[in-house]
Amino acid sequence: MTGFYRDGICNTGAGDIGAHVVCAQLTEEFLAFTKSRGNDLSTPMPMFDFPGLKPGDRWCLCASRWKEALDAGVAPPVILSATHASALEYASLDELKQYALDEA
Repeated sequence: MTGFYRDGICNTGAGDIGAHVVCAQLTEEFLAFTKSRGNDLSTPMPMFDFPGLKPGDRWCLCASRWKEALDAGVAPPVILSATHASALEYASLDELKQYALDEA
């Protein structure tokens, strides 16, 4: 279900205004952080067929939100092999590698 286009990968295109390109493994700290910024990812929304996310789930995050979380010290780990190259417009490869669970 993950990905802006719900195709299972962090693909992007013209319709993806938020650049959902960073594949992350969510943490409790990040979920609380993004909720405090107005994007509640943990509450289920059945009307959108959205089950809500929990720590350990993998999700394609907006690159700008991941960078914001990085700057706040709460960035979740990244799966580089599933992260789109356009994430480099928001964060450096070194920053992403510092949080990588894998090697791209």
